[in-house]
Amino acid sequence: MKLKNKVIFRRSHAAQLFVLCFCVFNSSCINSEKQSEKTSSSDEQVLFIGDNIAIAQTEYGKIQGYQMNGIYTFLGVPYGANTSGKNRFMSPQKPEPWSEIKPTVFYGNTAPQRMENRWPNNYSTFADHWNYWDVSEDCLQLNIWTPALTNEKKRPVLVWLHGGGFTNGSGIEQDGYHGENISKYGDIIFCSVNHRLGPIGFSDLSGIGGEKYRQSGNVGMLDIIAALEWVHNNIENFGGDPGNVTVMGQSGGGSKVCTVISMPAAKGLVHKAVALSGNSLGASDQEVTRKIGEYILKEANLTAAQIDKLQEIPWREYLDIADRAASKCLKDLRANTRRTFGPVAEGFNIPEGTFFSPETQETTPQVPMMFCTTFHEWNPNRGDAALENMSLDDVVVKLTPKYGDKSQEIVTAYAKNFPELKPIEIWALISANRKAVVETANAKLQQNQPVYMAWFGWEPPLFNNRMRAFHCLDISFWFKNTDRMVTHTGGGTVPRQLSDKMADALLNFMRTGDPNGAQLPSWPVFTKEKGEVMILNNEPVVKSDPDREARKFLEQ
Repeated sequence: MKLKNKVIFRRSHAAQLFVLCFCVFNSSCINSEKQSEKTSSSDEQVLFIGDNIAIAQTEYGKIQGYQMNGIYTFLGVPYGANTSGKNRFMSPQKPEPWSEIKPTVFYGNTAPQRMENRWPNNYSTFADHWNYWDVSEDCLQLNIWTPALTNEKKRPVLVWLHGGGFTNGSGIEQDGYHGENISKYGDIIFCSVNHRLGPIGFSDLSGIGGEKYRQSGNVGMLDIIAALEWVHNNIENFGGDPGNVTVMGQSGGGSKVCTVISMPAAKGLVHKAVALSGNSLGASDQEVTRKIGEYILKEANLTAAQIDKLQEIPWREYLDIADRAASKCLKDLRANTRRTFGPVAEGFNIPEGTFFSPETQETTPQVPMMFCTTFHEWNPNRGDAALENMSLDDVVVKLTPKYGDKSQEIVTAYAKNFPELKPIEIWALISANRKAVVETANAKLQQNQPVYMAWFGWEPPLFNNRMRAFHCLDISFWFKNTDRMVTHTGGGTVPRQLSDKMADALLNFMRTGDPNGAQLPSWPVFTKEKGEVMILNNEPVVKSDPDREARKFLEQ
């Protein structure tokens, strides 16, 4: 059902309780015991919720969650105020304190984004079955999984930033994002964050609106800073160590990680960083983003004196206005930009120029970092069996729209570098292009902090083995969710064994800044000269930049 300003699935309290029970038991009981450090008998009670159970103090008031499989769970915890109305385009405001105990037993609102056609009846929906709940501008909420509500252990904290670029997604968009298993296995705190996205989070109106709208182009990133500040101020009450926080994200979340650790406001809030299948070396040029802001006002038929009226437009209508305006603006400017609405290099929240430059060492977090990409990020043939039999010539044809006359030499180079691969795998490997992540890792080395690189190649035995190591697949392995995300992995012992190795490496990195000491082979730091990378598969192995010679043809 759609309403003018809110795309929702409205539920009564009884219906919400049913959904809670369904989500809790469906996502926690399907083989998840196999991924916990200690298993429970199926005859024992696993869910505990009641008047005196799972109550924690925050700086704004007490909250109550539930305990599931020994893990305290708090969902939809407010870290900021409602961002609608006068708060739209403004820096995040603190939530109003509350006096009664606030129930936090269900996921918070998804940030404003287009929800139409998210669930078509196709193979992708089956494999990914995205989770989306109510959508509104009251979305500054986070989720917490913790083994205890005492801080004598000072547990490491992981803050998860979801994918979906800077336009889509939520903190529980995939079942692989669930924090229970890794929290229990590693004795850590797992937090996931919802924040403003797209035009609501990144409309740069500073060129028209003056000081009042100075922050408008980056409020989506300032939300993440506010969430990290909440973690810093409150996580001890959930058994966590505010002095040991790892920020981690995948795809767009990986770009957010790179952006966060380039922001002065994050200094002291973040101590390690992990970017999966996403990276960033800089933010958008403000000359362009401010021009888009001018076009937004024009598209809304408003004058500069009426700019505040943009805060009154229903959010779904505003998305269309902003996207039309951006399209017209970029066409008029003949600008080619990868990201229309995303972080803006305005020089105070987010630096101008390239991230990780030595000049920022005194002002931004200097942290160890891990990068990981997958072999076949954008594998094209999960649902198209005919592509299994394509030829290298066919691959050239497929790549020509993007690479033009260079397509032939690129395909030849990759086929020479990887003679054991089928043409469809060559296409997937080229499309997965590691160029950007290697460039980002090399830039990060300028900070004289350790960098570790991984390349995930495990392939699920699903869809006649056509899924390959696709974008998002590795997430459930890092978080011991391979039996929870069975439509990605198939479940069972084989993926679980690799998940154990990867989770141990991640936990070691969170504790010490070094992934070594787990079940993986010795993992060397990444260097520009050798490009050391951990190949994550059934038999993990370290190699020195195995696609370097082929990748040179993409870099020309």
